[in-house]
Amino acid sequence: MSAAEGTRTWRRTWGQGIARPGRLVIAAALLMASLAGLWLLYQVLPMPMSDIAVYRAEGQAASAGGDLYGFTVTKWALPATYPPFAAVLFIPTTWLSLGTLKVVCVLVNAALLALLVHLSCKAAGLRKASRTAPAILATTALGLWLEPVFQTFVFGQVNLALTCLVLWDLSRPDGARFKGFATGIAAGIKLTPAIFGVYLLVTGRVKAAFTVLGGFLASALLGWLVLPAASIEYWTQRMFETGRVGKVWIVDNQSLQGLITRVLHQPEPGLLWAVPALLTAAAGLYTARRVYLRRGLDSWGVLCTAITALLVSPISWSHHWVWCVPLLVALAARTRRSPRRRALLAAVTLAFAARTMWIIPHTGDLDLHFAWWQQPFAAPYPLLGLALLAAVVLWTRKPSGIPGAAVGRLPAPRAEQQLPSGARAV
Repeated sequence: MSAAEGTRTWRRTWGQGIARPGRLVIAAALLMASLAGLWLLYQVLPMPMSDIAVYRAEGQAASAGGDLYGFTVTKWALPATYPPFAAVLFIPTTWLSLGTLKVVCVLVNAALLALLVHLSCKAAGLRKASRTAPAILATTALGLWLEPVFQTFVFGQVNLALTCLVLWDLSRPDGARFKGFATGIAAGIKLTPAIFGVYLLVTGRVKAAFTVLGGFLASALLGWLVLPAASIEYWTQRMFETGRVGKVWIVDNQSLQGLITRVLHQPEPGLLWAVPALLTAAAGLYTARRVYLRRGLDSWGVLCTAITALLVSPISWSHHWVWCVPLLVALAARTRRSPRRRALLAAVTLAFAARTMWIIPHTGDLDLHFAWWQQPFAAPYPLLGLALLAAVVLWTRKPSGIPGAAVGRLPAPRAEQQLPSGARAV
């Protein structure tokens, strides 16, 4: 399919969605109700949006030549933790007042959530849904209340933007021009997306892997050109200061290290975390490579890599898990005529919506004193992530047996079912 044909198909399918005004009105009303609910909740419990205040302060330091890693803002005394390149990108946030910036942040994140739903549907093979207005709007309205997404709104985070950037980049066909560069830019903002370069490397896409490296180095170079002193400080000192980001043992941290520190009741687990993290990184990348080679599902390889990154990162705040959106869409794409898979989808959705880590008492240092039965409630995401990686390994015990599966270019099952006989998805 040519680019022009793809554009015409997108317009036609989107137009068909709009042509059904009843569905469109219901979906739009649902989205407006969700946003109104968010606003009403803000009136009762004001959202701190503390991270957007940090981003704005970073932009001010970058534009004025101030000490990028010497300031703290908000009542929680939050410092800058991102590379200097990110601070350069945050300069436009200084053009607005903080109050206006918060409103803009909510609206932009809502648009990014809709974009993420679109990209997730497209990656999962749900091409018709990815171009249908009512489906996108309704899913966006419901997705807003998933805990990681909701927390992204609460803190004014950039997670949705980075996830969209990586998912768009890696969903492009192999051989696409500069595939991997946008992922490298994302890594230049928040480091952890660099693991996707390793995924491309272990799946044999060496050119794309080095393009990720090129994007990352370009971001670091730009940061150094604009903020040379801050760049030296960050890459030689600040990037190794995990404690600067926050306490690893609080329930906010939904990484493997957070789980282990709370289970062991030790704020500094040391090798008791490092060894499992290394093993998990190897196992996760092996799983991603396996599902790519045996089932030809690059989208699931990307998801397994994202889960691995969230598990092995020293700190993965709950709002970092916005990868739950493409995960749930990918699971939904495989529920056709399978009650068991529908039950799995419902269980995973519940896990990301239940907010169990906030329900159990966790004030002060209670996070380090949970009873054994409280531990699963305090760490739902890392436990779910480990379970999902194990499930993918079991699922891929045998190759699919479908010609072409080994090259990683098969569409998801539902996309195949929608194509006429003999047609090829592109």
